[in-house]
Amino acid sequence: MPTILITNDDGYFSEGIRALREALRSLGRVVVVAPDRNLSGVGHSLTFTMPLRMRKVEEDFYTVIDGTPADCIHLGYRVILEGEKPDIVCAGINEGPNLGEDITYSGTVSGAMEGRILGIPSVAFSVFGGGDILFEEVAKSCRDIVERILENGMPEDTYLNVNIPNLRKDEIKGIKITRQGRRDYKEKVFKYLAPYGEPLYWIAAEEFGWMPEEGTDYWAVMNGYISVTPLHLDLTNYRAMKEIGYLER
Repeated sequence: MPTILITNDDGYFSEGIRALREALRSLGRVVVVAPDRNLSGVGHSLTFTMPLRMRKVEEDFYTVIDGTPADCIHLGYRVILEGEKPDIVCAGINEGPNLGEDITYSGTVSGAMEGRILGIPSVAFSVFGGGDILFEEVAKSCRDIVERILENGMPEDTYLNVNIPNLRKDEIKGIKITRQGRRDYKEKVFKYLAPYGEPLYWIAAEEFGWMPEEGTDYWAVMNGYISVTPLHLDLTNYRAMKEIGYLER
């Protein structure tokens, strides 16, 4: 029976992680280890400067106090599973999309990245769309993808970033293998004053400005498809190696 390790960056209490857990239970043992709070945007970070505590919520369901998604994968693998590799790591379901350059900030995607670093097939799930999120419907699509991965495997240097439209499963047009999209960043820093005059700052996005290029993750979900983007750990820009050859001596 396969073992599935789940984390997220929205916190152990999120509706998305519970829907994913329920959907995957028919495939094998599901172990959840998730942060104790919302850590959206935390990126790929590990905690080296303080000890971590873990609390059992219920059977095979744990939360890590002050832990990041990457921390959760380590504790799930090394502590809960006692060093026995799970068959797959799943991160999500994230409440909101992780498209284009936003994957560099995403704690959800970073949870899958950490799984891949540890040599485990890994996939991040996020939902695209406004209004009430149909987590149970989205989780059905997640289950189908996980089942296919368990049956067919995944390249050793690859983890997947999956974005699913906020639609009923029977309304989704299909699955597209996509490349990472791009957007024009329009963030703004807002300044506030604390009661005693201390300045406070809040970074927020004003506009997303996605570029709807065909074949990208954004194009796929905008057109009613599930976007599956294969990512890998090697960040080398091989094309640029020749272009900066003038630096060599």
